Amino acid sequence: MAYEFKLPDIGEGVVEGEIVRWLVKDGEVVKADQPMVEVRTDKATVEIPAPRAGTIVARLFAEGDICPVGKVLVRIDEGGKAAGKGEAPEAPRTAGTAVNGEAQPQAAAQAATKAATARSVAAEIPTASAHASASKAASAGAAASPATSSHERSTANVLATPATRKLARELDVDLTSVVGTGSAGRITSDDVRGHTGGSAPTPMARASGGPDVRIPFRGLRRRIAEHMVKARREAAHFTYVEEVDCTELVGLREKANVRLASDKIKLSYLPFIIRATVEALRRHPQMNALLDEARGEIVQRREYHIGLATATADGLIVPVVRDADRKSIVELAREIDRLAALTKSGKAGLKELSGSTFTITSLGALGGVLATPILNHPEVAILGIHKISRRPAAVDDKIVVRDLMNLSISVDHRVVDGYDAARFVADIKESLESPGLLFLEAI
Repeated sequence: MAYEFKLPDIGEGVVEGEIVRWLVKDGEVVKADQPMVEVRTDKATVEIPAPRAGTIVARLFAEGDICPVGKVLVRIDEGGKAAGKGEAPEAPRTAGTAVNGEAQPQAAAQAATKAATARSVAAEIPTASAHASASKAASAGAAASPATSSHERSTANVLATPATRKLARELDVDLTSVVGTGSAGRITSDDVRGHTGGSAPTPMARASGGPDVRIPFRGLRRRIAEHMVKARREAAHFTYVEEVDCTELVGLREKANVRLASDKIKLSYLPFIIRATVEALRRHPQMNALLDEARGEIVQRREYHIGLATATADGLIVPVVRDADRKSIVELAREIDRLAALTKSGKAGLKELSGSTFTITSLGALGGVLATPILNHPEVAILGIHKISRRPAAVDDKIVVRDLMNLSISVDHRVVDGYDAARFVADIKESLESPGLLFLEAI
């Protein structure tokens, strides 16, 4: 009788997972601990290994399906019989179906959970082959196979944006053979064109029109959508905007970087903003809270774990600076760099991507003038940072050029009043405009 492997409890309150990608197919003989399937939870994508050696008899959920924790995910024939010689393989069920099975042995579940968590990665990276299959399905009406080739698995580990992957497909370039010159070895569009010798026409020159491209709405992108819709549906959003004169902060940062140059440390503005935010959160505990509707309670957090909304090629994720109140400016800078490296390489795990109490979102150099951030549910506030730019300002009745920045904060108006949000931002503004000892002592 085939062994029934159930989706294990991955922790952090996860109750279900989306099947992002099968790494094995029906009838395939697998070894124990061989990578078997990628499952996307609310927190991260985890790679779950085969719990036992044997033959894959049936995968009971298709890619894109939602599998509840405790439901049978796959059946494995431990006798090692090939498909067709014993129990006939079953096709993956359609989205939303579930199969009941006998209880999984506790030891096996714990082992699978431990192995899955150890393999957690930040986000699904769509493969070129997967996009090509989606395009063919749109034009020919054929259903894509849930099986994943070894080439797809190899290109999944390549750092490249969806646009670069699309260009590689159009120019028939194998991304695994291209040397990336971008940040952290990321392959750029210029790298792809250079690999062809520069003689191949660009996509715009080659084609116009053509069939629509259909990209599966699943994995990280679907989780982001669900999270945003939940936040907009359940919270009463209110946004407040303030202008901050960062001229003194700009000067302080320059002096700090000169002082830290021998240690090869270069500070951005983000560590200073995090420090100012934490100090303001101490004075306004209602901003560092969540609403427990089931128990009818507002929970003011006494820990300061700051989430940093980060744009990646695959969507928006939120790595977390833990215990930000206990870190100096330099320690914050190092932690930000560490999280950025993990995020870009796709190696950030559950620990790095969960547990924030307050979130900061920034578009970096793009910055913009104004935005209305959406809350990182169940938090009650999110701070938006916009670029610092040289703009005219009135100082002592004179028009002078200053380094100005806008801050925008969105709050859950059920928990936070407008006045409280304004006072909170005013405290951050005061710290940034007159950095003084707050930052000098924290460096």
